[in-house]
Amino acid sequence: MKTIISACSNHLKDWFLLQRRPLPWRIDPTPYAVWVSEVMLQQTQVAVVIPYFERWMARFPTISALAEADSDTVIKMWEGLGYYSRARNLHAGAKYVVEHFGGILPKDAEALSQIKGVGPYTVGAIRAFAFRQKAAAVDGNVMRVLARLYDMHEPIDQPKVVTRLRGLAEELLPEEEPWVVAEALIELGATVCGRRPSCECCPMRQVCQSYAKGTCEQLPKKAKRVAIQKLFRIVAIIQNAHGLLLRRCEEGEIMHDLHEFPYFDVESGGIDRAVVDASLPLSLVWQYDLSPVEHAFTRYRVQLTPMVFHCASTDSVAGYQWKRWEELPELAFSSGHRRILQAVIKQGITP
Repeated sequence: MKTIISACSNHLKDWFLLQRRPLPWRIDPTPYAVWVSEVMLQQTQVAVVIPYFERWMARFPTISALAEADSDTVIKMWEGLGYYSRARNLHAGAKYVVEHFGGILPKDAEALSQIKGVGPYTVGAIRAFAFRQKAAAVDGNVMRVLARLYDMHEPIDQPKVVTRLRGLAEELLPEEEPWVVAEALIELGATVCGRRPSCECCPMRQVCQSYAKGTCEQLPKKAKRVAIQKLFRIVAIIQNAHGLLLRRCEEGEIMHDLHEFPYFDVESGGIDRAVVDASLPLSLVWQYDLSPVEHAFTRYRVQLTPMVFHCASTDSVAGYQWKRWEELPELAFSSGHRRILQAVIKQGITP
């Protein structure tokens, strides 16, 4: 087994040093840059993250700058990345680091784990990539690599299996430059050992047990299967000479802190603008409909049907606010409603 582990480390390290992608957070892997990049990369593809990371670091170049920012600015900078709790946790974490560690991320695993939103994977990543300690960073990519390397058929989303995988990842780390192998495991899972493995390009195939047994396509296995729920919503774009009627989602809602147009859940095929007239205490004049927008979040797939209305008055509506047209660029929207806003502007509906 030790021979296999040693061979894995050597093959992997050589491959990574030749093939690694020139990602912006690798150019200057400060603790803060590593922290931000790893949080952004959770459940988000690298190509999507790169421009967000660069804009974020330009706007909040230090932990102190992030801590001093207001929540609206933070959420706006995150707009479009999804899973906004990550942004809120980064913001809260920055404030904690300023208060408890003088604005400098600690090296110690226990201290790092006290920061909001910093779980075992992020702790390992910061220790390995920023502080160059011998620490494993085990994300979904690494779990997939290890499940195939050791031909593990247990579901990788079970806690006891996750613990075992972390132990196996640590065993692979050499004493010399362990951070290189730690990052190489992530890179391998992201670029070669993906959902559909490219075994012919893999530097580990000579020691990969599932490759030898022909089981790569069957692994990894998961126990949990989340049922996808389909939703249908009418979205009312209610505008007047001053602006649009919007609501800001409240704490506890999935879209917390984000702005959305009034919307109404309907049954499939129940797309009727009378629902809007009956639901809002306003005198509305329907103008026209926009093309439906598909929107996905957590376990939901939503079809948004936008309908444009004119309203002569600016009467207040409980739970909503009238926002001036010039305010809109500063507001953060959920992704589906942001696409609708872009369509509204493209249609020249604004006065």
